[in-house]
Order: sequence, then C-alpha cells, then structure tokens
Amino acid sequence: MVSSADRLAPPAALVRMRLIATGLLIAMAAVFVATRWIGPIHPAIGFIRAFAEAAMVGGLADWFAVTALFRHPLGLPIPHTAIVPRNKDRIGDTLANFLRDNFLVPVVVARRMRRIDIAAAAGRWLAQPTSRDGRLGRGAARLFADLLDALDQQRLGGMVKTTMGNRLRALEIAPLLGQALDAAIANDRHVPLLNGMIRWGGTMLRANEANIRAMVHDRSGSLMRWTGLDETVANKIIDGLDQMLAEIGKDPDHPLRAKAEEGLAELAVDLQNDAAVRARVEALKLEVIDNPAMQRWLDGLWESARHSLLRYAREPDARRGGGLAEAMQQLGHTLQEDATLRETINRFLRRAAVGTAADYGSGIVRLVSETIRSWDARTITRRLENAVGRDLQFIRINGTVVGGLVGVALHAVDTLL
Repeated sequence: MVSSADRLAPPAALVRMRLIATGLLIAMAAVFVATRWIGPIHPAIGFIRAFAEAAMVGGLADWFAVTALFRHPLGLPIPHTAIVPRNKDRIGDTLANFLRDNFLVPVVVARRMRRIDIAAAAGRWLAQPTSRDGRLGRGAARLFADLLDALDQQRLGGMVKTTMGNRLRALEIAPLLGQALDAAIANDRHVPLLNGMIRWGGTMLRANEANIRAMVHDRSGSLMRWTGLDETVANKIIDGLDQMLAEIGKDPDHPLRAKAEEGLAELAVDLQNDAAVRARVEALKLEVIDNPAMQRWLDGLWESARHSLLRYAREPDARRGGGLAEAMQQLGHTLQEDATLRETINRFLRRAAVGTAADYGSGIVRLVSETIRSWDARTITRRLENAVGRDLQFIRINGTVVGGLVGVALHAVDTLL
C-alpha cells in the first residue's frame, strides 16, 4: 500500500525537470554576468548578453507564473498568487459542473456511448496480457486505485448499496424463478434437488426421533403408556417414514416422487402466471431486502469488492497470476469472436450509463465536489502539481529560450538601426 505522504511527494520526473529549468535560468544569469564583465570586446558579445538578459526575464516571468499557481513566490503574499489553494472549493465546484454538463447528461451519454464499442476494446485489452501488464495498464490501474481510494468511502458505499437495493427492488424475481424451475424440470436438472430434499427429510427424521416419541407418548392413553404400546407405535411411525423416504430415494418412478415433480411443475407455472403467488414472492423479496442482516451483507459485499479491486489494481502479481488471468484472457477472446455478445454488453452498458447519469448524476457531481472540498489546501496543491508540474517546467524552459531569442532579435534591430 502507498502511504499518503508517498502519494504527495513530487515524482522523480517533476524534480528532474524542475532542476533543468532552474539550472537553465542560473546558466543564463551566469552568462549575463560574464558578458558584462568581459565588456564589448567583440560585436557577438552584445548578442550573447542580449540573449542571456532576455532569457533571464522570460525565465523569471514564467517561474513566477508557474509558482503563483500553487504557492506564494518566495513566501511573499503577493496578490493573485497561490491560486490553487485559495480557490480549491471553486475548482471542485467547477470540475463537478464540467462533469455534469459534459459527461452526465443522459442525451450526451447516450450519443457518446453509441459511438464506442466498449466490449470490443475490452476484449482486445483482456486478450493480450502484455497490454494489461504494460505501462498503460499499470497507469490505468494506479489511476483507478487512487480515485477509488480518494473518494468518500461512506458516501460511495452508500450509493453502491442504494443502487444494488433499488435494482433488486425493481427486479420481479417470481417469473425468473418460474422460468428457471421450468427449464430445470425440462432438462431433469431438478432431480438433484429432489434427492437433496429426500436426504434432508431423512436427516430431519433422525434428528427429531425423540420429539416424535414424546409426541406419541403425550397423546396416547394411560393404558397404552402402561402397556408400552406408545413406544411400539412411535417405532412403527419412525420406521415407516424412514422406509418410505428410502424407497422414494431409490425408485425414480415412485408415486410420491411423481407427486413432488407435479407440485414443482405447478409451482413453476404459478410463479410465472399467478398474480397472487407473484405478489407473495415479491413481498418476501422486499422483506428480505429491508432486513438489517441483508443491509449488513450488502455493506460487507461492497467493502470486500472495494478491497479486492484495490488489491488487483495495485499488485501486479494479482493481475498476472492464477486462474483469474486465464479467465480474463478467455473472456477477451470470446468478446472478440462473438458479435452478439458484444452487442448485448454494449447495449447493457449504454442503458446502464444513461440510467446512472439520469438517476445519480447529481449525486456523483456532489460526491466529486465534496471530496475536493474535504481535501486540505496542501493535499490538492500537491496532487495537482504532481499531475501537471512536469509540463509546467517545460513552460519555464520554453520561456527562457523564447525570451532569449526575442532579446537577440531586438538587439539586432537596435544594432541595424
């Protein structure tokens, strides 16, 4: 795991470019001092000094501009400096509004999703281990891990749990159960279920022998108890039930087994067509979803999934090793070869994205905005500087070079005139 301090430390590439830009500025200052000390011993000295002088001006101006984005130059509270830490809340709101206006509008999402074959792209990426483990894959994995780790976990987990709960509530499971049971009966896949029920019945019978004997004893007359007939009756009942269950388990054509199969077939039909049965199943489903134990299970499921995703994103061995990697590669080949599957996945992702944008777009915007607001000024400054600081150092270098060229051009014009 990478600590917060390590994530905020400037990357080596940024440190290197900062040293190069600063070194170039120092070199121009040294050249300027040297040419002033040498004096006009040759016409070229004037051009060199003009280049160095203008390069210093350009380099210092761009150093001030770059530094002013993230902090006060030289620690001086100059107006309109330390722009990022002073405006972090506004930056968060602006970023959130940008996401909402350009990415989370359902019409925009639908239009953009229609242009993208996500399933094919995922198939190509999954089918080639080198692409998953290469620089792009590692960078995407780190970005995903940092994003997942940075977001407000309580709110994000609540959103995931709410989404799962709403999907379960919207899903009418009775017809699905009926169709599944129908298909199982048609292909004799219900036989193991019946055998399991019979074995369970035998286990329950043996576990409750004492209860059966007590019940027969309590309901028998005093004469039967005095003569011991109650014990004989209890033994007969237990032996009869045990023998019946054994016969049902051995004989696939037993009448009681046929009755059970008939009952399962009727249940499959009722689950699909009987409004009363479907309503009872729906009520039972809602009761299960609203049960506190179910809510705790959903919480644990999300937390377990989050830890697994973080581990998978941050540990290369977890991405490469074991059957998971083989399964991912096989899935990639399947996605490339099966056009129907690709279309089904793309349609599902398109509908899911549009639905998410419509239902949770405002919540996602608030999550981004409030997460950035919760960061302290140092954190957001360091993260932004680490992300774009290397390119900003190129601006300093370009400012130094371009400033020097402009100085040479102005000196040439001044000399000619």
